[in-house]
Amino acid sequence: MRNIFLKTLKSERGLTLVEIMVSLTILGIAGTFVTAKVMDVLGEGKQKSAVIQMQNIKGRLQEYKRHCGLYPTSDQTLKALIEKPTSGPECKRYAPTGYIDSKEVPKDPWDNDFSYESDGKTFTIKSYGNDGVEGGEGEDKDLGPDDRV
Repeated sequence: MRNIFLKTLKSERGLTLVEIMVSLTILGIAGTFVTAKVMDVLGEGKQKSAVIQMQNIKGRLQEYKRHCGLYPTSDQTLKALIEKPTSGPECKRYAPTGYIDSKEVPKDPWDNDFSYESDGKTFTIKSYGNDGVEGGEGEDKDLGPDDRV
């Protein structure tokens, strides 16, 4: 009877330190992979959001051109979509409420200003990605309104 009791105690003694350490190591490695994948998905979501924002701004710029005959120039900046420009080519049919509902020019998902260049006839709008500087790969990749993410 005593042997049965001792065998029962030995089988219920729990995990050894080595077993616990191995389990924690496996969990840590799995957590690293999951975290990396989640961060990739979040970065891709921000890139898609930036492209959608630029497509929206592109539509507002085209509406501005229909009313004014030209796109806002680089000097007038995207702020021309919010309030009537006081310099550069004059827009006689400027919409009384502007072309963007917000009182501020939208920023990209990384809280950087969009790059806007225009001679009045054509324009380019870009987001420089997470790093906010030209060039880069991954989440730092430069994006335009016609890019696919």
